[in-house]
Amino acid sequence: MIETVILARPRGYCAGVVMAIEALEEAATENKQSGEGDIVAYHAIVHNKTVVQRLEAQHNVRFVEDLAELEGMSGQGQTVVFSAHGISPKVREEAGRRGLTTLDATCPLVTKVHSESKRYAAMGYSILLIGDSSQHQEIIGTQGEAPDNTILVNVVGNRKADPKMQDPHTVQVPDPNKCIVLTQTTLSVDDTDKTVDILKRRFPNLTIPSRSDLCYATKNRQAAVKVIAPQVDVFLVVSSLTSSNGMRLVELAEELTPEAYRIDSADDIKSEWLEGVKAIGITSAASTPDDLVWGIVDYLRTQNPNLIVREDGGEPEDIEFRKPSRVPASLG
Repeated sequence: MIETVILARPRGYCAGVVMAIEALEEAATENKQSGEGDIVAYHAIVHNKTVVQRLEAQHNVRFVEDLAELEGMSGQGQTVVFSAHGISPKVREEAGRRGLTTLDATCPLVTKVHSESKRYAAMGYSILLIGDSSQHQEIIGTQGEAPDNTILVNVVGNRKADPKMQDPHTVQVPDPNKCIVLTQTTLSVDDTDKTVDILKRRFPNLTIPSRSDLCYATKNRQAAVKVIAPQVDVFLVVSSLTSSNGMRLVELAEELTPEAYRIDSADDIKSEWLEGVKAIGITSAASTPDDLVWGIVDYLRTQNPNLIVREDGGEPEDIEFRKPSRVPASLG
């Protein structure tokens, strides 16, 4: 019989995700009211399949992976929303060539990394960009800011090391005295620190930004898992497979608890996971709606009516990001 469920604090939506989703929803509503047509988003606005499905169903949002898909779309394509993960300058330029109004929902913390990349590339630095996949939208966008100066580096501990990315133990740079390390914002805190330490030993004059590129939400959610893990028998992580920060939570929970499982919703829970379990921890990726977490709690309560539910981890987050405005093509 399950006695306790401990919900991670914080969990779920971060400020960047809230900003991006609300911006897209407002744009879709405005389009409907003005008769402009359904809104288009370049790439999944956030990496959660439930969010994408809801936006498609409730707001008729059309998601595309290539702006060429807009050709021939009746009543669509006048405004394109860029996802929270950021885009490369090439995508922005293509939107301009196509005469599209843009709404840039890039997370400001990703924009910070883009700005660092451009600034140091202009000074002739090599940029060692740590990430978990060369195909992740955030890596593609950041690399696109300075493609000739950027060297992709696999984060230590990457379970699916990307052959297109360099090993931090062997990566080379043109000038060891003129290089900077930047990172994807959603990596494992511990693995990122290990990777940076390796690069610092190899390049003693490596420049490191004064503020970590890792997102505050990424750090806070991983820290909460570390607090809760010793108290539970099983950890459930509510996350889509495509969420980088969510998969890092899964890996951390697997390291720290006897059993850990990634699920999209309560529908994925298998009864055998819960046999003999007294305490369960639950966390969720920064792009996971919290109603999915409470759906799991409701499911567990149907079988355990005296279930105690409490929160643990860190402090609640109160960060907010200002929503972007539409930019006509002539001003982009």
